[in-house]
Amino acid sequence: MRLTRYTDYALRVLIHLALHEDRLVSIAEIARTYDISHNHLMKVVNALARDGFIDTVRGRGGGMRLNRPANEIRVGDVVRRTEEGFELAECSGCLLSPACGLTHVLREGASAMLQVFDAYTIADLFKDRADIARLIASAAPIAVGRPPSPHDPAPEDLVE
Repeated sequence: MRLTRYTDYALRVLIHLALHEDRLVSIAEIARTYDISHNHLMKVVNALARDGFIDTVRGRGGGMRLNRPANEIRVGDVVRRTEEGFELAECSGCLLSPACGLTHVLREGASAMLQVFDAYTIADLFKDRADIARLIASAAPIAVGRPPSPHDPAPEDLVE
């Protein structure tokens, strides 16, 4: 099974916000940092706000932040909200489905996967803030195809 790009982006947004919990973060910043389409990210952010994972502040100087601490946001909850379904195969139209045990096995597998996701929070997804901050700082200028700017945050400014 593979999670959708939408879920991947939602998790990246939440991780980024958790790393910058001391300030509001813009969609543009996240789009630049991870080289993600701004328009696609807007859809993800709107859904995360609607589902109560983040708060948004409109206007000049606005942005977004986590709605609650990162250690209270379970990965499983995010995945359930961002994925459309967990059917690992389309069994409903199959001739064998009334007597086949595969449907049960696949359902049990998807359930086990969600149990694992439920055991982790957004805070569990990064152990060393400094390492993540260095990776973000070193990758951001390359990802957006521009040289570093004096306005870019220094790696030490990305961690608390």
